[in-house]
Amino acid sequence: MLSEQKPPETLSFADNGRIPNSKYPLLLYRKAFSETGGAGATWLEERFAANNWTNSWRNGVFTYHHYHSITHEVLGVYSGFATLQLGGEQGKKVNVAAGDIIVIPAGVGHKKLESSSDFGVVGAYPDGRDYDLLRGESGERPQADKNIANVPIPKTDPLQGKSGGLVTLWH
Repeated sequence: MLSEQKPPETLSFADNGRIPNSKYPLLLYRKAFSETGGAGATWLEERFAANNWTNSWRNGVFTYHHYHSITHEVLGVYSGFATLQLGGEQGKKVNVAAGDIIVIPAGVGHKKLESSSDFGVVGAYPDGRDYDLLRGESGERPQADKNIANVPIPKTDPLQGKSGGLVTLWH
């Protein structure tokens, strides 16, 4: 179930030479929903799909820095907790827990540093877009930069739809 909505926290990261990051802020909704476990995962999948964020999956977050150059991504934490490194090596360590939702702009690096054994997320993409997996290796850019520049801004926020933080902050 959707919790009372507060504006999302915003985190911005500069290009660090390896991870391009984004001109758009990463959005972090704290305690955005109350369902946990399998029911929470199902709620997230349905909520994201209702706001046109599909091609969803259930899993965790990779333990190495990576980013996507052809799509934005949303992660909804349905169980456990974790410490994530956002924005690459010089980015920020952020603790997340069940009920949190993270909207990650194309190009923003993310990695799991540690987590509880039951940490689980639902991931999805605007318009059901496909995704790539880049690690900040030599040779990825400038193509990754071109890809990121061509990713459209979603019409809806994955959590709040047309009235959400992404619609307000990215347009």
